[in-house]
Amino acid sequence: RVRLVESGGGSVQAGSSLKLSCAASVEFFESYCLGWFRQSPGKQREGVAVIDLDGTTSYTDSVQGRFTISRDNAKNTLYLEMNDLKPDDTSKYICAADLVCVNWLVTPPSAYTANYGQGTQVTVSE
Repeated sequence: RVRLVESGGGSVQAGSSLKLSCAASVEFFESYCLGWFRQSPGKQREGVAVIDLDGTTSYTDSVQGRFTISRDNAKNTLYLEMNDLKPDDTSKYICAADLVCVNWLVTPPSAYTANYGQGTQVTVSE
């Protein structure tokens, strides 16, 4: 299994920026497809951004143009840079890694197959 540890969350005002990190303990990090998801109490997990092995990125519509996903294979780390944060972005942000990612933005992978971290809370106030 891949151990993933998120950091960088916090409480900010609308319009602010945050950069989340996800450190992975795994060999061959570069072989994994990576993604950021978010989940609030009582709501389903939502795909936010995905980055493939070749660096191809995709975003859910609500964050397109504001969030940027990136990876540093030398540091075994995944990032999510979030700009112009809105109250609707308030959630726990969770990173995931798996050898294959198919339609992750539409259907987040099962915890039985993909590797998920514990998450980091992001709270955005008006």
